[in-house]
Amino acid sequence: MSDVTTTDLYEVTMALTYLREGMRAPATFSLFVRDLPPGRGFLVAAGLEPALDLLAGYRVTDEDVQDFAAALHRPPEDLEPLRGLTFDGEVRAVPEGHVVLAGEPLLEVTAPLPQAQLVETCLLNQLCHQTAVASKAARCVLAAAGHPVVDFALRRSHGPWAGWQAARVGALVGFAATSNVAAAGLLGIPASGTMAHSYVEAFPGEEEAFRAFARAHPGPVTFLVDTYDTERGVLTAARVLREIGRGPGCAIRLDSGDLGELARRARALLDGAGLPDVRIVASGGLDEYAVSGLVRGGAPIDVYAVGTKVGVAADAPALDAAYKLVEYDGRPVMKLSSAKMTTPGRKQVFRRPGRPDVIALRGEDPPGSAQRLLRTVMRDGRRTGPHDRWEYARARCAHDIAALPAGARRIDRPEPWLPVLSQALDELTSRVRGELEWQFRPEHLGVTGPGGPDDLF
Repeated sequence: MSDVTTTDLYEVTMALTYLREGMRAPATFSLFVRDLPPGRGFLVAAGLEPALDLLAGYRVTDEDVQDFAAALHRPPEDLEPLRGLTFDGEVRAVPEGHVVLAGEPLLEVTAPLPQAQLVETCLLNQLCHQTAVASKAARCVLAAAGHPVVDFALRRSHGPWAGWQAARVGALVGFAATSNVAAAGLLGIPASGTMAHSYVEAFPGEEEAFRAFARAHPGPVTFLVDTYDTERGVLTAARVLREIGRGPGCAIRLDSGDLGELARRARALLDGAGLPDVRIVASGGLDEYAVSGLVRGGAPIDVYAVGTKVGVAADAPALDAAYKLVEYDGRPVMKLSSAKMTTPGRKQVFRRPGRPDVIALRGEDPPGSAQRLLRTVMRDGRRTGPHDRWEYARARCAHDIAALPAGARRIDRPEPWLPVLSQALDELTSRVRGELEWQFRPEHLGVTGPGGPDDLF
């Protein structure tokens, strides 16, 4: 399956029409999130790097033309104008790891109109999913308050590729490790794993299971202690660890029940057995809300493993994102639809310490020493620099989140941090809106209703 044909059909029909009509002038599209999902005070930009890889290799092949023609039930000759089309435009984007807010462009594409239109679906697909997961994962790091967080999302993610993305954006926002072996190797981060209940059940008893596991793995081990009775499992694990002379680096894992209370009992049993260095790992349906409750409750948990709810961003799995035309052939354009109105023109976002972001026009000067968020990352279809490493994104994420107001960082009922429009952008929006509203007044459309023009509107 081609990356080019992995798109919505209407992208093809529009691009083909543009080509046949000679509409090849530069167009700028802006990709942004209209409103933050409930329960979010901010978002973390993610997905740009794989999106740039797709754009850099974008080319409509003969096979792609055949597939488009089949989808449209038309002869391939009709799709000939698309053959050989590549992406040779400019991309300005917010680098991964930066905090982004409602209405702020994550990315702007400027390219000949057919090219800019055809890449819409792949850009939304890459940035929306990864930004949604990264934003939830970042909240888990906040909730853990310094305790390591580990990615366990692969087995219930929406496919292997989504599992890889969850592991990558988890590392990007501060996760300590992943259960995904392939992702750990590609990213250069620790792989983390313990054992399943089925493993324990396969042996005559827990002690036999733990001893066999320790014999097979000479380094630090983690024993899953809640297959049968948790307290007895902790005592068994403590006895085996003490007898084989292992302690520091080893851990027990709690995967069900009242994790806070069980962790307190387990900590007391481990300390009483002379194993204060054996850590407690908690898993089992955790997300930022559960982790925050455990941390605030003083649960003696050392590591939090989060999986399903984070990997699919369970409480906010989709972003209200859009990819909208804001300029064509030098003319600023906008959408007037109720509740979905856009702002015209190419944009820049200025970030100021302790003050709201400013969404401005691209050519504006920054207010004071404000930081420009959108950077040129692709020109003439080629990257302007080397691949951005996830470690750099991780540093940006930590910096930006620390600079947010406390209300936006709050786990329960956060207060979204909202940007403002620059005066120039506000004035351009008012002007273009006025021109469009004047153009579409009934008397200029040449139509009337039974009682006059007003009956139609």
